Amino acid sequence: MTKVEEELNTLDDGYSAKDMAVLEGLEPVRKRPGMYIGSTGPTGLHHLVWEVVDNSVDEAMAGYCTQIDVALLADGGCRVTDNGRGIPIDVNAQYNLSGVEIALTKLHGGGKFGGTGYKVSGGLHGVGVSVVNALSQRLIVEVDRDGQHHRMEFANGGTPVGKLEVVGPSPLNHNGTTVTFWPDSTIFEEVTFRGQTVVERLQMYAFLNAGLEINFRDEREGGMAPISYCYKGGIIDFVKYLNSTKDPLFKRVAYFKVGENDGEVEVALQWNTGYNEGLHGFANGIATIEGGTHVEGLKKGLTNVINKYARARGLLKEKEENLLGEDIREGMCAIVSVKLRDPQFEGQTKAKLGNTSIRSLVERATNEKLAEWLEENPPEARLIVAKAIQASRARVAARDAREATRRKSPLEGAGMPGKLTDCRTRDPGAAELFIVEGDSAGGSAVRARNPENQAILPIRGKILNVERARVDKMLKNNEIQSLVAAIGAGVGEDFDVSKIRYHKVVILADADVDGSHIRTLLLTFFFRQMTPLVEEGHVYCAQPPLFSTTVGKEKVYLKDEGARQRFLTERPNHKAEFNRLKGLGEMDWHELGGTTMDAAHRTLLQVEIEQAAIADDRCSVLMGDDVEQRKKFIADNAGDVRFLDI
Repeated sequence: MTKVEEELNTLDDGYSAKDMAVLEGLEPVRKRPGMYIGSTGPTGLHHLVWEVVDNSVDEAMAGYCTQIDVALLADGGCRVTDNGRGIPIDVNAQYNLSGVEIALTKLHGGGKFGGTGYKVSGGLHGVGVSVVNALSQRLIVEVDRDGQHHRMEFANGGTPVGKLEVVGPSPLNHNGTTVTFWPDSTIFEEVTFRGQTVVERLQMYAFLNAGLEINFRDEREGGMAPISYCYKGGIIDFVKYLNSTKDPLFKRVAYFKVGENDGEVEVALQWNTGYNEGLHGFANGIATIEGGTHVEGLKKGLTNVINKYARARGLLKEKEENLLGEDIREGMCAIVSVKLRDPQFEGQTKAKLGNTSIRSLVERATNEKLAEWLEENPPEARLIVAKAIQASRARVAARDAREATRRKSPLEGAGMPGKLTDCRTRDPGAAELFIVEGDSAGGSAVRARNPENQAILPIRGKILNVERARVDKMLKNNEIQSLVAAIGAGVGEDFDVSKIRYHKVVILADADVDGSHIRTLLLTFFFRQMTPLVEEGHVYCAQPPLFSTTVGKEKVYLKDEGARQRFLTERPNHKAEFNRLKGLGEMDWHELGGTTMDAAHRTLLQVEIEQAAIADDRCSVLMGDDVEQRKKFIADNAGDVRFLDI
């Protein structure tokens, strides 16, 4: 027996039941926070806010809450207050715990697993506010119920600091819950909330719950101005808002709402003169960014209704083929929001709805109610059909362009783009593609790269703005052809993320205005034409330094003006000059490699899509035709590099 085999046998003999651990209470959350909130980065941090607000929104959907107040506190905490029923304060006989303690300390405890507490809810897994408690260094819950104001505090990941107690009377005729929490800095990479991220999500909640008032206040130094949202029109206002950055085909919004015993469907649609589809699904107030059965039902019903209308009115001739769904949905902005008692989500992130019954309900509702709307609004109906027919003709041209691109693809055995300097590895998981602005910078990047796993694709100037171009025109653009061929997974409807040749696609552009424009153009292209590439976290922005200086004999690089100011604050006696690095092409290849490409020293910004509807709107604002909207957005987000993190 070899020494290794002897050691393995020893290990096996030593493994018994005493070596097995059972995590109690909230321990699993602190041990594996990513399982519950996705990550310990900014996305996971803000997920804590969503979990608390979701509970208040559930009260609104149940018909008991009309106002939610969210505040980012000066000391780094977050407070969420609602005027719902208040968490139950009576004692549960089975557990000998109050309803407050069950909600805050039991992972799968709450009013959403049966009984009559909630008919529909978004926090279906029942781990929401208890997870927030587990990942906070301090949490205070206050409940106004039955004329009394109750309070209970927790510390260090959910440990109670005393019992639930009455601390005074409630305000007159007021019920509700207030949760104030401070994220645990030993868990999260950073604990500073971003105001813009919070208000965007709160606005979406307000759109999805007609008449619900949501107020935001930022009490931090230099924080955002207070803002309130309340939309009487609900998702009708949502569609108008999303289309406000585009050119609507007509002013009316098609809307219908149908309810049955097992669920309710609400749909709002409006077309614009653009070429991108904006169909966003929600289930019990949760954004289903991967779609699901409710989205499938709307697509099927929509295709059926429009084709029937076009045939009946002679807009489609007998010998002409039916319009495809993609033709009809070109330029469409739509919200489909469903509420159901027992939604089946895929995973804790609730990205996709799986209930088959809701597909039938949405399809039936669309077949009936949208058909009625078309009959009642013939001018708008004709415009929709005319646009779809035009799109079908462009689709044929785009198909030919795709075929031409596909014939040049490496998947079909042809060569790679001539400008591409590929890497040696054939493992997509290890491979990185750097898209570099300019031939000179591309040359430096080729010398600076690790040839084993880093490929370089230089692009010349600014690529086509795909927000304003149809697919057929887009695919004739040389730079876009090179991008599609290099990534190797198709484009648009044909894109298959499982076939990508690089799991990191890194945009490497100058740290100036032109570089920002190029980054935005590329991000728009990836979001519109290779959406899963962004959704699954394969797109990154490199962060080349803007300044360099020397400390002793060592050269130090600083990312931006903010980094330079922090450097000077820490070293007030620093006398050496700061050199502004104007462009990638002006950096020596070893500087570029050491600061921006070497995995041991670089900083990459991963592009994320928290909410597809928000990302859709942001692309339209930044790359659309409305100059005033774009100016306002840039002014509101000046100084925050993360506004591009769609």
